[in-house]
Amino acid sequence: MSSLTLRIRRLAATAVAVAAGGTLTLTGAAHAAPATLAAHPAARDEAAPAAAAPLVKGLYQSAYSERNHVLWATAAVGRPPVTQSALVKVDPRSMKVRASYAPPVTDQATGAVEAVYGIDVDDRHDTVWTTNTRDNSVAVYSQRTGKHLATLPGVHHAREVVVDERHHTAWASGFGDGTLVAFDTRTYKEKKRVTVEGAGPAGLAVNERTGTAYATDLNGNQIIEAAPGAKKPRLIPTGEGPISLALPRDGRTAYTADQKAGTVSVVDLRKGSVVTTVPTGEGTLAVASDPRTGTVAVANRTAATVSLIDPRKGTVVRTVPTGASPNHIEIARGTAYVVDKSGTGPQGEDQLNRIRVTR
Repeated sequence: MSSLTLRIRRLAATAVAVAAGGTLTLTGAAHAAPATLAAHPAARDEAAPAAAAPLVKGLYQSAYSERNHVLWATAAVGRPPVTQSALVKVDPRSMKVRASYAPPVTDQATGAVEAVYGIDVDDRHDTVWTTNTRDNSVAVYSQRTGKHLATLPGVHHAREVVVDERHHTAWASGFGDGTLVAFDTRTYKEKKRVTVEGAGPAGLAVNERTGTAYATDLNGNQIIEAAPGAKKPRLIPTGEGPISLALPRDGRTAYTADQKAGTVSVVDLRKGSVVTTVPTGEGTLAVASDPRTGTVAVANRTAATVSLIDPRKGTVVRTVPTGASPNHIEIARGTAYVVDKSGTGPQGEDQLNRIRVTR
C-alpha cells in the first residue's frame, strides 16, 4: 500500500499465556468505567458458522498483504525447545497454503528454531515482520521469496509487531519488561524505546497519519500512547485485562479486547476515557476494525465465537460461531480472517475461518 494512504494497522492479540505455554495471570486494579451496555438482541441469535479450512498446526496470528493479495500466518508448536514453526503464505480466496517457510535453527543440538508468533506485513518494502517470543527478538522476512533477512534482538518476551509504512517504522511490544521498541524498516536499526515500569505491553496499533503508537497494558488495565516528540508516554484507562487493540480509520478512538471482563471497550483517545463497554463473550482475545464500514470484530476465545459490533450504537449486531479457541482476527476487503487453535483438521491442523463483515 502507498505510504501516502492513511492506514491504521492493528495487531490483535494472541494470549500471552498461549505464547508462553502457561496460565494467563492478570495483575493491576481495574479502572472505573461507564455503565456497560446490553448486547443487541441479535447477538443472542447466532449466525451460521464461519467458512473454515485447515491450515497447519500451531496457528497464532495473521496479516494481510494488499500488495501481494496474500494472507501471511505464523505457527509454532509446543514448549521449548520449539522445533516446529513456520511462516505460512495463504491464498485468501481458496484458504489453501501456497508456501511455508521455516525459521532459522538456533540450537543445532536440540533442533530449536526461532519460532514465530506475532506478525505484520510491510508492503512498502515487501517484507514480513514477526515476533520471536521465546528468543526475545523480532525478525524480518522477504514477502517475495520467504527468505529470512534479519533477526533483531532486545525485545523481552516480544509479543506483537505493527508496521507504520508511512514513517518507515516497525513497533514491537516487549511484554517482559514494559517496553515498546521501534525499528527502522529500511535499516533494521533500533530508533526508539519507550518503557513503562511494571507494564505488560500486549496488543499494538499505530496511527500512520500521526506516527503515534498505542499498546494495551495487560498488567495495568490501560493503553500506553507513545507519540512522536513526547517526553513520556501517556496512559489512558480502559477495561479489565486489555490484550488486543484496534483503531478506526480516523484514529480518534481505540477499541480494546478486555480478556478478563469479556468485553470490548470503546475509548475516546482525545478525552482519555472509556465511553462505551460492549459485552461480547467469555475470553475476549482479539479485536479488529473494518476501515470500510467501521464495523468492529472481536474473537471470543472461550466462547468460540466472533462478535460483530456497531461501535456507534455500542451493540453486538451479529455473533458467528468459529472453530474452538479463535486466536486472532485480520480484516481485509470486507472479510474477517480468524485463525483458531481448534486442532480439528484431518492431521490435527488448526483452522482459518472466513467471515463477511457485512452482509
